[in-house]
Amino acid sequence: MTADNEAGGIVPLLEPRDGLPPVVATDAALAEVTDRLARGQGPVAVDAERASGYRYGQRAYLVQLRRSGAGTVLIDPIACPDLSGLDAALGDAEAVLHAASQDLPCLAEIGFRPQRLFDTELAGRLLGYPRVALGTLVEEVLGFHLEKGHSAADWSARPLREELLRYAALDVEELIELRDALADELDAQGKSEWARQEFAAVLAARPAPARPDPWRRTSGIHRVQSRRGLAVVRELWTARDRIAQRADLSPRRVLPDTAIVEAARAYPANHAQLARISGFAGRQARRHEKDWLAAVARARASADVELPEAAGGAISNGPPPAHRWAERDPAAAERLAAARAAVTALAEENRLPVENLLSPDALRRLSWDPPRPSGEPGGEPGDEQGDEQAVAQALADYGARPWQIELTAAPLAQALSQARNHVPDAGDT
Repeated sequence: MTADNEAGGIVPLLEPRDGLPPVVATDAALAEVTDRLARGQGPVAVDAERASGYRYGQRAYLVQLRRSGAGTVLIDPIACPDLSGLDAALGDAEAVLHAASQDLPCLAEIGFRPQRLFDTELAGRLLGYPRVALGTLVEEVLGFHLEKGHSAADWSARPLREELLRYAALDVEELIELRDALADELDAQGKSEWARQEFAAVLAARPAPARPDPWRRTSGIHRVQSRRGLAVVRELWTARDRIAQRADLSPRRVLPDTAIVEAARAYPANHAQLARISGFAGRQARRHEKDWLAAVARARASADVELPEAAGGAISNGPPPAHRWAERDPAAAERLAAARAAVTALAEENRLPVENLLSPDALRRLSWDPPRPSGEPGGEPGDEQGDEQAVAQALADYGARPWQIELTAAPLAQALSQARNHVPDAGDT
């Protein structure tokens, strides 16, 4: 489906076709729209708005749904925090989301856990679209211009302004039509099964375990060179997170990362020294000055054995950073280059982003520790059939989907074999 105006240009979406629906904020209203959506037909378009940058965590502050025969529904999950009844009423109806992995966790928190999925962003990637933002795909595929200026709004504010509600309703206005058009393209390119496997993998994914030392993700931490400086980052980050959670604020609204890094380089010991770091001048930061000074003092007083390791401390269960391979293991660097070349060629041939054909982590692990052929645990690889089977099993162990394994196992086995037969000398590195 493509929309064309009289001049053959792009049609702006300004108003929901059925008008702006009221926000569901009572149990009675939720029961009514649940029944209406259950009696609708076909897939259900779903979207959620969060307040990233304003509130602590990633909870949903508005949920939008649209289904043929039911129209558009806007639900306030703060007033109606349990959507498990809606989830049960929709049964196994296919949910259509854009960038589903971003919204599924916050939807699960309020009881909405779809059993079937169509992800329009992921479909766009598999089809080779160079840009897969929702507004871009709606414009390119359907011919409508979707205004995206409110994506970074504070959706936790109440009452929600009418222009925000209109924006939210329009986000699901054409999602089913986009799904149908992309599904046709997937079928035409022979990629429908690929998409089915990818969508199933998104639904099956569990929340990632908490990262060890999450404070190491502080922006600009690479500028902190000493272990004691890293201890300052750790203590300030931990204090900030505790304050932000208690106040339900985004941590960066309490104290910016730049301030944490500058404090880790300056070791402020009193008010005057702290005040010279600009990031501590904000209203929220000033309110917690004693907490910041106490955090820095704890880091300054820590014994050497309590200081974090500069490289991350715990032993990694994966290969080292790829830029160090040529120095540490030239043969592994040779394998990685050959494997990357093979996957890049395959991606181009199939009009896919390289990372969607095979995850970079799987490629690195395979190149760093190449598998032995099945049945030859201690022998030298060499049998092409055995090499391919061993690579296929390794890829499966690394989480690759069957379609990815089918495409990449044989070319990767060949690339690794060729790299193995070319032993780099000192001049190559």
